[in-house]
Amino acid sequence: MKLVLASFLAVVFSFPVFVQRHASAQEVFITPDMPFFEFEIGDSFHVIERDQNTEATIDPAFAKTSRPCPPFCVHPISAGEGVETVGELEVLEFLRDHVETGTGHLVDSRLESWYQAGTIPGAINLPFNLFEQGELNPFLEPILGQLGARKVDGQWNFDNAAELCLFCNGPWCDQSPRAIRNLLSLGYPPEKLRYYRGGIQVWKLLGLTISVPQNVGG
Repeated sequence: MKLVLASFLAVVFSFPVFVQRHASAQEVFITPDMPFFEFEIGDSFHVIERDQNTEATIDPAFAKTSRPCPPFCVHPISAGEGVETVGELEVLEFLRDHVETGTGHLVDSRLESWYQAGTIPGAINLPFNLFEQGELNPFLEPILGQLGARKVDGQWNFDNAAELCLFCNGPWCDQSPRAIRNLLSLGYPPEKLRYYRGGIQVWKLLGLTISVPQNVGG
């Protein structure tokens, strides 16, 4: 938990800058007019593109079709009333429109071990259980504070809260929907939340770039 909070505090105020470059010789574009997507977070430069190996196949860890349900059940397209469900292109737009400008965060809601194994470039790790209410979770209030919320007369005010786009392992993963449900129960405005339902499974299925975070203090 301490490492997760430290990781969050270390990157929460570092935002990417969108940079364009001349297209290199590529066969697999993201869209017909987007060969890649580039941005910076602090001193880190990131490129999101698709795997150029047209013989590549999906990571075996995400190739399994059947997992016991519960807990690995197929989730509905909506994670909550008023919460927008987005796809990969909308995730890139979110990076440009909100992470770049400092108005939002792309949130990997998975447990830290999953995040450390590989995540979407530009994502911060806020595991779903950090949004649980109760005395056993001392991180909830400081995290909400870093996200721009504030307490007024014992109630959370989200007028200046950040835009969030949350994801986990895919349509069978409950971690980001659970985080969204918890945020909604706290009063986080649904219009400030987005749910990338495809998650890492579909991101990898499309051959999009995965980054491996560096351990903070490791």
